Amino acid sequence: MTSYSASDSAEPRSSASPAAPIDLHRGGEVLPLVKHADRFSLRLAAGADEAAVVTAIVDAGSEAERATYCGEVSVGSSRALKLLDFSATGELEAAMSAARGLDGVAFVSHVYSIAESIGSRVYLTDEISIMFQAGLTADRRAALTGAFGLELVTPIVGLADAFTYRVTAEATANPIKLANALDTLPEAIDAEANVVIPATPSYRPSDSLYSRQWYLNHSGGSQLASNSHINIEAAWNTTRGDRSVVVAITDDAIELDHPDFQGLGKIVAPKDLAGRDFLPLPDKETDNHGTACAGVCLAEETGDGVVGVAPKCAMMPIRTTGYLDDRSIEDLFDWAIARGAAVVSCSWGASAVSFPLSMRQRAAISRAATLGRNGRGCVVVFAAGNANRPTQGTIDERGWTKGTLSGPTQWLAGYATHPDAIVVGASTSLNRKAAYSNWGKHISLCAPSNNAPPGMWFPQDGYLQTAPAIRESLPGLGVFTTDRLGAAGYSSGGFTDTFGGTSSACPVVAGVAALVLSINPRLTAAQVKQVLQDTADKIEDPSPDPQLGFRYGTYDKDGHSLWFGHGKVNAGEAVRIAKQMLQSDLNAGSSKRVRGANERVMAIPDDKPGGANSPIRVLETRSLRDISVTVEIEHEFPSDLEIFLIAPNTMTVQLQGRTLGQSRSVVQTYTLQTTPALYRFVSSPGEGIWMLRVVDRAAGDVGTLRRWQLDLGF
Repeated sequence: MTSYSASDSAEPRSSASPAAPIDLHRGGEVLPLVKHADRFSLRLAAGADEAAVVTAIVDAGSEAERATYCGEVSVGSSRALKLLDFSATGELEAAMSAARGLDGVAFVSHVYSIAESIGSRVYLTDEISIMFQAGLTADRRAALTGAFGLELVTPIVGLADAFTYRVTAEATANPIKLANALDTLPEAIDAEANVVIPATPSYRPSDSLYSRQWYLNHSGGSQLASNSHINIEAAWNTTRGDRSVVVAITDDAIELDHPDFQGLGKIVAPKDLAGRDFLPLPDKETDNHGTACAGVCLAEETGDGVVGVAPKCAMMPIRTTGYLDDRSIEDLFDWAIARGAAVVSCSWGASAVSFPLSMRQRAAISRAATLGRNGRGCVVVFAAGNANRPTQGTIDERGWTKGTLSGPTQWLAGYATHPDAIVVGASTSLNRKAAYSNWGKHISLCAPSNNAPPGMWFPQDGYLQTAPAIRESLPGLGVFTTDRLGAAGYSSGGFTDTFGGTSSACPVVAGVAALVLSINPRLTAAQVKQVLQDTADKIEDPSPDPQLGFRYGTYDKDGHSLWFGHGKVNAGEAVRIAKQMLQSDLNAGSSKRVRGANERVMAIPDDKPGGANSPIRVLETRSLRDISVTVEIEHEFPSDLEIFLIAPNTMTVQLQGRTLGQSRSVVQTYTLQTTPALYRFVSSPGEGIWMLRVVDRAAGDVGTLRRWQLDLGF
């Protein structure tokens, strides 16, 4: 581990010797933290006047008690849990003591740095997560935690015998020290303090149409090696995506007004976790990253501009809080699960050299990967990172700027080591390793991106921390994608050709996963990961790494490379195999089929949102494998009609929009192949009352529902 000294800090320090590090236990790892000499944070009590508290601290009675307000720190998406960040202009302890004495202040804490990442900031919350030994009674848990001044908040969903607690005024130590003490108890398996660390995107370009998108398909050219693209046109011959497959782009913000994000049904369930509303739009000069990532994955095929890997899939834009505490990660993934995301693309990680996942964050990602999509799992894709370091491992560091890293240093990118995630590295337009791309046993795949020097960005401190310089040239083309409109963004004019990093490689793979699910929605998240790995191109790079000298560009006996994972993603092959698996599954047939019909003729109310509702009762209790619906309607103008199927659990799928044409007699059948949205019902129990709803959306023309039929396979 790297030792800490006062001169290592990226911020001014007092002349006093720094306090001894305090150990943060997290994900089975120990991270030494050191206090910032002039920084503290606080949480307001419920109903407190924020402006009054800030004013009282800034205009404190004595000079030693005064501080400068630095802004908010989000803890999840709850405004009540946010922290206020202050820099002491006088004495830190005096300023903190004065803050604790104010009405409306519930919690005051030092701000820390990870010893190996002095440019980072770590904020303490008043939450602690504890996993107890199985069988411990509620009374015994209450007695143990009450002795430490903790109160129960909630169980941790997906983890047995694990709970979140809040530190009360009766506690006699800060949350990290309390968690460390709890961790020593024989009744506790693990105890962790919920800390907040700023998020960092996996790429920050240094500079400000289809033919220019070489990473999708190309036929050669300057700095273009043969087959350095993802073979997208072979995939597009089968599918360009489906609106029923929703990709969550989780990032800083997205320019939703961009022409390449327009289209009926393109945007689904937008969420701004930072602004606590439903408009995840850029509002800072630096809010450029998400727009570029979204374009790589999902840009609509409009005949102009660029096109994404999965242009016909839907986008769920989620603006993150910019911080990586437990609640923020839970809010992000729980929103994606609840709103029907099929794929979650995450081009970000912690602004730290070593930062393992907490139990709550591991559980949140596992919930998405196993419980999302009605139990099939969301495909979770993470960028590997851009420091040219192992996702987990030790490097003997030399020559970093600002002297922050020296000697044997442990690296751990917690998000990029989660076993349920697809972790994506970067290759170049020359089919070589991108110089910055993180590597190791956790890399699942790589995807084409740019080439650039490695580095770590610490956004709150405003500098790029770089490793020893690479003195040779780094050939390779940048990624052409969407950018913010007007003069904002990486370049002017709504597009940029300077994007890259594993940030760009990640949404490429997310887009291919969305194409795979568009052609075969039956696949689980684990199966999608396996398909992508099995069909990847085994590119090789025999050259030594220009910075570290390692040669990791070949594959072991299991077909895995530390640099490239299982290879470069091949969209055409992945879609072909996914379609083959679907056909094989369908040919196997169902073990039992059930058919029901309702032949009661019903008038369809004219221009009434409630519509005509016709039920069919199903008695079979097993889970569905197949479903089809046949509808017979007489109507003066069928294009007034929308048709919905409602399951016994109230899940609703639209079978038909207002596109039935003008023929008065309609006989229409909807199957898994013609209406992929029906896959939402697969694996659900069949028992109960199924309802067909026919809604007339315009006044003047009338008709009847003559009959409908439901065919189910179990």
